[in-house]
Amino acid sequence: MLIVLILAGFAVAVVGSIGFIGLTIPHVTRFLVGVDYHSIIPCSAVLGSLFVVFADLGSRMINPPYEIPLGALIALLGVPFFLYLARSKA
Repeated sequence: MLIVLILAGFAVAVVGSIGFIGLTIPHVTRFLVGVDYHSIIPCSAVLGSLFVVFADLGSRMINPPYEIPLGALIALLGVPFFLYLARSKA
């Protein structure tokens, strides 16, 4: 489990929060639409883009007229889910 967390942290450190979205959103999509890759891939693209748009809107609306960094908000929303994935046996 420690190796998985270190590798995921390294990937996010290299490519930023977009890589973190790429690690978590396909798992969320698989929970929602099943295991058929013909539907996972387009739904992952749509859900990932919607997640970024709504996180951006949230980061602008939480403390106006200032903005919270988008990567910080994405991390606050995604880290608990990623830790759940890292701890689960599935």
